[in-house]
Amino acid sequence: MLTTGKAILDVANEHNFAVPAFNISDWAMFNGIVEISEEKNAPLILGIHPDEVRHVGADMIAAVIQRANRSSVPIAIHWDHGATYEQILTAIRIGFTSVMIDGSMLPFEENIALSKRVVETAHAVGLSVEAELGTIGATDGEAEEGAEGIIYTDPDDAATFVRKTGVDSLAVAIGTYHGIYPPDLKPELKLDLLKEIKDRVRIPLVLHGGSNNPDEEIAEAARLGINKINISSDIKVAYHNKMREVLADPKLREPLSIQPPCVAAMKEVAAQKIDLFGSTGKAALY
Repeated sequence: MLTTGKAILDVANEHNFAVPAFNISDWAMFNGIVEISEEKNAPLILGIHPDEVRHVGADMIAAVIQRANRSSVPIAIHWDHGATYEQILTAIRIGFTSVMIDGSMLPFEENIALSKRVVETAHAVGLSVEAELGTIGATDGEAEEGAEGIIYTDPDDAATFVRKTGVDSLAVAIGTYHGIYPPDLKPELKLDLLKEIKDRVRIPLVLHGGSNNPDEEIAEAARLGINKINISSDIKVAYHNKMREVLADPKLREPLSIQPPCVAAMKEVAAQKIDLFGSTGKAALY
């Protein structure tokens, strides 16, 4: 069932669990993520970054929409980290049902103005909008963009931002980084800050940079008000590490021989995340 991010996250907010937003970068990954979500009877948000859209091609989105429409679980197709208003128009044109506008690196009032403009346009055609306040850290060149240092979300600013923009969900900065953490960087979430933000902001909250964080912190964040957790690096590492292992056999050349074990390795990681976030079986709520 194809639906919007708001339709999925409002239920998660009401019932106190988090929905995984898995970033996919090819058709095999996409199919595997939908399959494991159906096996777990869990709602799904498919995150596709503008760079990933350029990689897979806009034409693939039409096939993604077809598969989502016949899925047994609710699925939103989410434009992840849109940087400009024009990118959001592209997302609307090619069929996304949820968009993120990331003005987190802009001055506060400029972020409000850009996010409000996106909300007015997206809501007019029935799409939901996520914005970001505060900055997520970056770990390496393979990760999505982020700041050298985290700028934590201020609870008062969050309340003002939501009131002035009308966004459906808000990505907050409470201590995560995009990518895989290097050995000298210790992941640590400010859960007290999360509680303060949730007290001020009642809409669904989003955690970016959810890969590679300690399970106990992530699970607690889901209990305290995070309703969407972005997972990209963890599933891609599992997928491509298995691919490197499989390709050690020089005789293999057919994707049908190479990709299935890679998808299986990715699905194992995704299943653990679905369980961890409290999303297993929650498709029954929709």
